[in-house]
Amino acid sequence: MRIISLLAVRSCKILHSLQQNAFLSPSSRIAAVSFGSTATVNKNSGYYVTTPIFYVNASPHLGHLYSAVIADCLHRYKQLQGFNSKFATGTDEHGLKVQQAAEAAGKQPLTFCTEVSERFERLFRSCNISHTDYIRTTELRHRQAVEHFWSVLWNKRLIYKGNYEGWYSMQDESFLTPSQVGDAVDSSGNEIKVSLESGHKVEWMKEENYMFRLSAFRSQLLDWLRGNPKAIQPECFQQAVLQWLQGELPDLSVSRQRSRLQWGIPVPGDASQTIYVWLDALVNYLSVAGYPNDHERWWPVARHIIGKDILKFHAVYWPAFLLGAGLPLPQAIHVHSHWTVRGKKMSKSLGNVIDPLEHSRTFTTDGLRYFLLRQGVPESDCDYTEEKVLKLLNAELADSLGGLLNRCTAAALNPAQVYPSFCAQSFPRGQGGRAVAEDYCMLEAVKDLPSVVEKHYESLHFYKALEAIAACVRQTNRFVQRHAPWRLDRTDGKDQQWLDTIIHVSLECMRVYGTLLQPVVPDISDKLLARLGVQRNERSIETLDFLPRYWQRDSPFEGRALGADSGVLFSRLESPTVKKKTKNSNLK
Repeated sequence: MRIISLLAVRSCKILHSLQQNAFLSPSSRIAAVSFGSTATVNKNSGYYVTTPIFYVNASPHLGHLYSAVIADCLHRYKQLQGFNSKFATGTDEHGLKVQQAAEAAGKQPLTFCTEVSERFERLFRSCNISHTDYIRTTELRHRQAVEHFWSVLWNKRLIYKGNYEGWYSMQDESFLTPSQVGDAVDSSGNEIKVSLESGHKVEWMKEENYMFRLSAFRSQLLDWLRGNPKAIQPECFQQAVLQWLQGELPDLSVSRQRSRLQWGIPVPGDASQTIYVWLDALVNYLSVAGYPNDHERWWPVARHIIGKDILKFHAVYWPAFLLGAGLPLPQAIHVHSHWTVRGKKMSKSLGNVIDPLEHSRTFTTDGLRYFLLRQGVPESDCDYTEEKVLKLLNAELADSLGGLLNRCTAAALNPAQVYPSFCAQSFPRGQGGRAVAEDYCMLEAVKDLPSVVEKHYESLHFYKALEAIAACVRQTNRFVQRHAPWRLDRTDGKDQQWLDTIIHVSLECMRVYGTLLQPVVPDISDKLLARLGVQRNERSIETLDFLPRYWQRDSPFEGRALGADSGVLFSRLESPTVKKKTKNSNLK
């Protein structure tokens, strides 16, 4: 670690010496004028992001919240960029599993669905999910959209009546080809057939259903993916879909006999059949967009956030349905992996299912959001433990970011409680001041931070964006520690100017961090920016202009009073185990 530190210092000194080169213009040293995106985008066209709609056969778990937090972060970031963004989530309420769960609970299906759907809504409200639309597949607007969508496919002769015979997974609500099925043994020692993808038991089914001509779309799907290398992200999932499309792609059963499945939307013109739950559910994205009469504005800018377990439905079936209906395909399908608990898959039998509402109360809403996005890696499964959550939040939110804010706004260093003045003589663009090479490295890193964060937010690699922010926060803490403003002599004019400059630069860094963290931890960011005196109309990406006084431009913040002190930014958390022990000892 010592060698790495010395190398870092040496590289900073080399960079600083280059910055002093007379042949380099000031703009080539630290071009910190504006932090808007350099990409040319049409913000007037809008932005539409969706989560999957969540199945109501059971209560919400951590994976559901993860999908919602990812979509919420992307939605909030787009709003910061100035986009008119629509964000939809909701619940999938039809199907055999829901029908059976309602029967087991002794309730009417709609009553059962409403109760579970309200649990999802309550979780999302509690966790600050800022959706603009919450869709339920039992709503009239959705039924009308599904019926119209079915009729379009029927009229184009893409749906026909036929006999389906093959494997079916009730738990996955999925039809499978023989190559997707394998042998297994159940808990009683009986030989069974299972889905190779999910591991769930499958049964042989034979019934007269309506079929969709999926086989007719194989070449179009391949052309779409080959012509759009970022259609499915991350790239490993696009490759998985391309691999699937190399194999057989048989026609798909898109209905079930009404005698087996009553809880669903009847096939238009044939009350003896119920529309297949996945065709029904996928159309929700169109329902929210205003289909069939008013979807032209939002549908062409749609992006889906999904878990890897439902990739085939979204990346094969759904695009084929859309192609058949003559509708544009989604701009992108963003896929994320799953969460394990101490290395094991969450399951009721193991008793390790994480209740996200309970954990959001234990670790705070922003705390849980931060952990999920800081630790979640789209390409691979991630592990959840309370110890990891505690360690990360205390280190990065309480100690690093919170400690920095507390230091620089404390009355001991900032008795006037203002955004102090910046002194160009103390921190010049050339030599002769009191700043050192590492300080210029810090300015360079913070100057580049918005573009780095934008790149990672856009690709949904939030963990990389948050690591970049955390690294800059650590640099700023080292900047303050290195110059120890508490040791400066306030009676000395030059010392006072340098002290003010240290605080000014540190507050400017925190303004950047607070602005960029708004999509991830909205409450913490609001508290931080309010403490710095940053008004709500000064918190967008477009208005983010880092350290203008360094460039001899006016700063709207210099001399401005800080906001009210509302307490610690993020309180250090105790282990739930420690809390229980403390509580029990107090009862003795």
